[in-house]
Amino acid sequence: MKTMLIILLGILTTFSRQPSNQTKTITGTVTSATNGSALPGVNVIVKGTQIGTVTNLNGQYRIENVSEQDVLVFSFIGFVSKEIKVKQQSVINAQLDADSQQLSEVIVTARGIQKRTAVTSAVHTLSSQANSAPAMYEIVEQESDVYYPPTDDELPQEFNTEEYATIRENPFLASALNPLSTFSIDVDAASYGNIRRFINQGEMPPKDAVRIEEMVNYFNYDYPQPTGNAPFSINPELVECPWNPQHHLLKIGLQGKKIPTENLPPSNLVFLIDVSGSMDYSNKLPLLKKAFRMLTDQLRPEDRVAMVVYAGAAGVVLESTSGSEKAKIKEALDRLQAGGSTAGGAGIQLAYDIAKKNFQEGGNNRVILATDGDFNIGESSNAAMERMIEKKRSEGIFLTVLGFGMGNYKDSKMELLADRGNGNYAYIDNIQEAKKVLVSEFGGTLFTIAKDVKFQLEFNPAKVQGYRLIGYENRALRSEDFNDDKKDAGELGSGHTVTALYEVIPTGVDAGDLLKSVDDLKYQRQKTERSASRSEEWLTLKLRYKAPNGNSSKLVKQPLTGEVQPFDESSENLQFAASVAGFGMLLRDSQFKGNLTYDAVAQMAREAKGEDQEGYRQEFIRLVESCNLLASN
Repeated sequence: MKTMLIILLGILTTFSRQPSNQTKTITGTVTSATNGSALPGVNVIVKGTQIGTVTNLNGQYRIENVSEQDVLVFSFIGFVSKEIKVKQQSVINAQLDADSQQLSEVIVTARGIQKRTAVTSAVHTLSSQANSAPAMYEIVEQESDVYYPPTDDELPQEFNTEEYATIRENPFLASALNPLSTFSIDVDAASYGNIRRFINQGEMPPKDAVRIEEMVNYFNYDYPQPTGNAPFSINPELVECPWNPQHHLLKIGLQGKKIPTENLPPSNLVFLIDVSGSMDYSNKLPLLKKAFRMLTDQLRPEDRVAMVVYAGAAGVVLESTSGSEKAKIKEALDRLQAGGSTAGGAGIQLAYDIAKKNFQEGGNNRVILATDGDFNIGESSNAAMERMIEKKRSEGIFLTVLGFGMGNYKDSKMELLADRGNGNYAYIDNIQEAKKVLVSEFGGTLFTIAKDVKFQLEFNPAKVQGYRLIGYENRALRSEDFNDDKKDAGELGSGHTVTALYEVIPTGVDAGDLLKSVDDLKYQRQKTERSASRSEEWLTLKLRYKAPNGNSSKLVKQPLTGEVQPFDESSENLQFAASVAGFGMLLRDSQFKGNLTYDAVAQMAREAKGEDQEGYRQEFIRLVESCNLLASN
């Protein structure tokens, strides 16, 4: 009798939540009570039920099948949770107050993790797992042109084995002794997504995870499209430095030519997917599969895709298939399951073999590696993989690397593989980032318009006493590498922007101990030409690049002249890039951060936010504000 009563109560409870004439759809926006900014990733749950969703990048949400008697609960890390009764309302906007105490605490529990897949507002209820205290729910896919980021996160690894390459900040250099500054471009953006992941967990990122150039280049800038023969435009700008008023800030913006998707060459792609045991977390393989489904939707009939997986061994799960057969490609993705150890080296070799077998002359031949970077069986040393990938790039097969997950994430290895493979590297921490990388920036991610792109700046010592390149530490080149066409450098994709910043000490300003001196030379003399003193040029900018299938570089030269502009009269491009670089210096606790504060960086970004249609710049401002709270506790 007691059992029957429990069953009846369960049935009544189920029917009480079924859609009826009394239920409705609730929409709204969640903002910060401090400054009114939109809050992406907020949990919005119907109290006492398993129905919920999360806000998108613009702070918007949508929940269906809600009754007037229900109460909505809004919760987000770093903010005080809020409850609002539905009543007769169809639009419910919420403002959340900051909670610095919550941000300063990181609580790790062994059970009760909420597992969610992604990506829109439709909700299915799930039964609670044994021993799990909180309600479980799953947000499932349905047709929508808005993607909602996941907010869970997986149970952290018992031991954190993440790996990052050591970064030693670029120092100031005297232009009389070091007139040339040479570096490779970098269009990777993995560091920013990884940093965001740490901050959203209520943690400050490791200093070596902060690559400032990748943070700056995560964002798009409004540079003009090229008009000449070169596949890019160069856009320099010199202004007062916002964190050191005696210094100047130099911005160099590179805008790649945007090629319409229908005009792009055909693609020969190989999806190389890590299905080892370490990928068995919702923010790894399940998110990866959704990301590749989105990429599949972008493919054209002339594009072809094969699929290779690796765990204890490597194998082919889909032979090269036309992009018109999207259902077949997605079915192969849906069958993937995680388990076993990680034969990364064997997987990469097999993927390259298939790419070569289906090689498209004049096309885009590329392996897309998706992994947490944990290669531990087979040809797994950095040196061995590096040599193999360098050989394959010389054959016209490039490599894109997509990173997933946390805990055992191998950032240093994945960055190295992408660099050596003439490709790019992105970190995907949620479905919104997958959309950005594989949908919104589809052409830039997969189609190279110029390879081995190198900058070399020659500073005029009569006007520039010293300089410092902000970021690009692992992209530095020797002066003689600039003219060496055998020296590898970065690739520029369709529509990509690249931004580099220098802090410049003008001649006549007291440099203090920023510039180190050397003894006078015995056999030669440092001398500045008289013409340099009379010149209006601050520097000469040189750039070398090759066509995607070329072996000889082309040279572009452009001097920089003109007056130094006040920072607040500079372009939004420069101001926002400066705010991102400043944030990076604060995260690294840089000795060169000057008078920067998190408040100053956030204000700088607010004034340069511009239209921000996708909401990425607003999200950046929120991250800065969260770090301000974390740093103050």
